[in-house]
Amino acid sequence: MTDRSDENPEKTAAGGPSPLALLRAAREQLVELTGLYPESLPRLERTDEGWLLEAEVVELARVPETMSLMALYEVTLDPDGLLTGYRRLRRYERGRSDRR
Repeated sequence: MTDRSDENPEKTAAGGPSPLALLRAAREQLVELTGLYPESLPRLERTDEGWLLEAEVVELARVPETMSLMALYEVTLDPDGLLTGYRRLRRYERGRSDRR
């Protein structure tokens, strides 16, 4: 049995941030920059420059909730998990199905 008490769940075996640490860092940075809190992070992908992820946020809350205006943002991170850019890919009502 291996003692894992010295392992850091925030780092991978190669020493870089773990996927979970990347998602947490991206979420915190996006909230700080935009004021929008991601409800979901449906995509995380390693790229040559670092990481790419997508974040789904509520841009305008409405009643009923199914009429809230949602947005999908693309977020780019460097290899260490620092946000290098973001852009809105699309906006849609929460109750609408995806047409992609």
